[in-house]
Amino acid sequence: MFNKIRNWFFHKDLKRQNLAAFIMLIGSALGLLASFMLSIEALILAKNSHALLSCDLNSVLSCSTVASHWSATILGFPNSFIGVMTLPVMVTIAVALLAGAKFPKWFMQAAEAGAVAGMVFAIWMFYMSYIEIGALCPWCLTLDVGMTLIFFGLTRYNILRKNISWRGAQKFVSGGYDALIAVSVIVLVVVAIIAKFGGQLF
Repeated sequence: MFNKIRNWFFHKDLKRQNLAAFIMLIGSALGLLASFMLSIEALILAKNSHALLSCDLNSVLSCSTVASHWSATILGFPNSFIGVMTLPVMVTIAVALLAGAKFPKWFMQAAEAGAVAGMVFAIWMFYMSYIEIGALCPWCLTLDVGMTLIFFGLTRYNILRKNISWRGAQKFVSGGYDALIAVSVIVLVVVAIIAKFGGQLF
């Protein structure tokens, strides 16, 4: 038991893998919380389409404006329901990895495919809000951050465990370039939001 705890904190490879799984867990928890709150607000809007939501802060930061757009129900029901169904799976995987579980390679590759699909969907939704709708949903942005952390954490874990391999992948992760890209994406999004909406945000 002591050796397991010691390895968890001090073994270089295990420490990096556990950190990646922990980042994935944080992202999954954020995404699940955001999806849950968005689902509640979708039900409120279903009862009263003119309801004022708790995240309707101003004309730019408005969940109801985004939720009223057709892209918010791409499959015929609120997109947040998808998160409520799928993100608990990511939470479970992250917790299991932190507990020392070892999943088959095919399983982790399937989880990676799910994370990629989720990331693509999050990017599309941000594009719709930023370009087409012209308003931002605070909970949607929280979900976007969560998906970024999930994608980053799971991809890093899979590369470290060699579930995903391509030439130079290990060096890429060891050099921290994946973290640099993830942080850069978040910073660029924040800058883009400020550049477009500026003082309208507050």
